[in-house]
Amino acid sequence: MAIWKRNVRWWVLAALLLTMSTGLAQQRVVNVICSVTQNWCEALGPAFKQATGIDVRIVSVSTNEALARLRAEQANPTFDVWFGGTGDPHYEAFKDAITEWYRVKAYNDLSPTMKAAIGTTYIPLYQGILGFGINPKVLQDRGAPIPRCWRDLANPAYRGLIQVSNPNTSGTAYTLIATLVQIFGEDEAFNLMKSYHRNVAEYTRSGVAPRIALGRGEIGIGIQFMHDLVEFKKQGFPIEIVAPCEGTGYEIGGLSLVRGAKNKANGQAFMDWAVSPAGQQVGFRAGIFSLPSNTKTPLIEGIPDPKDFKLINYDAKKFGDPDLRTRLITKWTREVFPLPRR
Repeated sequence: MAIWKRNVRWWVLAALLLTMSTGLAQQRVVNVICSVTQNWCEALGPAFKQATGIDVRIVSVSTNEALARLRAEQANPTFDVWFGGTGDPHYEAFKDAITEWYRVKAYNDLSPTMKAAIGTTYIPLYQGILGFGINPKVLQDRGAPIPRCWRDLANPAYRGLIQVSNPNTSGTAYTLIATLVQIFGEDEAFNLMKSYHRNVAEYTRSGVAPRIALGRGEIGIGIQFMHDLVEFKKQGFPIEIVAPCEGTGYEIGGLSLVRGAKNKANGQAFMDWAVSPAGQQVGFRAGIFSLPSNTKTPLIEGIPDPKDFKLINYDAKKFGDPDLRTRLITKWTREVFPLPRR
């Protein structure tokens, strides 16, 4: 009987230790779905682990694909944090209770302008400005002028020379739609998109992809966020950056805590770190030139300054509304994308 009792106590103790070790293992990891450039995503894990000892598991996907995956897993989330990507999907995720508000420790140090634009929905991570990337030699060889305005994109001289992302997968492309609607009104904006559609060589899955073809000289115009173009320009690619004359929109890149996260405390720690000056400088080391949200983060040369451009009053809350966002993307998919391009 005594031996039996000792065995029982041993098994109880072993089970307890196993449970505790499993819990400790779970406490040392955070699962992040990442919607910025691959090099930035890959740099996050080692830097965060060095700072905290917590492992990071990263999955890198485009913004709209991240939203779709988080929505599909809403009842049993596998991710703890959503890092980066345009703000409209982050706003939609918050409104649909896929993510939840978490006030980071450095909240008071974050840009008042960025915070005011989105309210207490998600945490602002960075700001990026929409523009044109230009390969002057490609345009010169085709006898095409450098576009200065959104309406210029409809010029037949640009046939097959434009690349832009697809709004079904890319937050950049939805920001473009929302920007044009706010500048021109919905009807005129869609007429403009139909007009330059015939000049589009390819609609890419990712918002950063056009710069690759642009740098190689495969296209003459790429529509995307300026900071992604700065990175390639500094690497020596023949790229010039143009801000459209009518004004342009911008993104407030998002950082969100997934509702029901299994590693919530670690997710919150990751978010605290991500908007600290040390966390935001990881992006710089990865070649990122977006404007960081923390006003105490030392800036590097080359970051596009919002004060230097004609920015519209981008209504992130309105265009982040799930119903409006779905309607505009569906309208583009039905009315613009199927049109012939040759």
